[in-house]
Amino acid sequence: MKKIIAILIALALMLCSAALAEDYAIATGDDFRPFEFLDEEGNLAGIDIEIIAAIAQDQGFSYSLEAFTWEGAIAACKSGEKDGMIASASITEERRNDGWIFSKGYYSATQSMAVPADSEVAGFDDLNGKKVAVKSGTMSADYANSLAEWFGFSLITYEKTPEIFDAVLNGKVDACFEDTPIIGDYIKTNNAPLKFVSGSVNQGAYYGFVVFSSDKQELVDKFDAGLEHIKANGIYDEIIAKYISEEE
Repeated sequence: MKKIIAILIALALMLCSAALAEDYAIATGDDFRPFEFLDEEGNLAGIDIEIIAAIAQDQGFSYSLEAFTWEGAIAACKSGEKDGMIASASITEERRNDGWIFSKGYYSATQSMAVPADSEVAGFDDLNGKKVAVKSGTMSADYANSLAEWFGFSLITYEKTPEIFDAVLNGKVDACFEDTPIIGDYIKTNNAPLKFVSGSVNQGAYYGFVVFSSDKQELVDKFDAGLEHIKANGIYDEIIAKYISEEE
């Protein structure tokens, strides 16, 4: 009897271990509305948060989700603390070459420039000698950096998206660069006295789920399979429509 009990306990432990092996620790952000942000009750919300939840349900895996700064999320994944990251990470060849392993793209976003609503800045030519805010390590920062020397403006780097908008509104800088849907959402949600600069939008790139080790490829494969399913059954479109209107 004792031997049978021992075998049953061993089997139970094996099953528990197998179940635990299906759990994933995922990093995200909380300052990139409408993709990742804290709602009025302090809970993580947004497009990315709902997409990973829908994919996890579709693929039958469980996960934990923790918010970091952009650089912090990358560091947590590279150190092995987290298995993957869903944080509106633009898919680029440079990042691929640097060891980022991306899923298929789940949203295509461009980058743009915004200025105060009463600003006389009408284009890049008006930025000579001015200060421009960007978020560290982002595609929008890369975009601004590619223009800075040519048009004669300097970059001021911040860690969080709300900080760049605050810098513009408080007169610390003359303009900012950020992903187009994030600027649009900020203006709409906060009734902020900001405006897009006509002609400032770039070609953009797709956002992707990302891991930093080939050992995590299985998680990327599950993300891709789940993304295909939720696009086919309409859940994806429902999530996007909840946060981004057709006008945007």
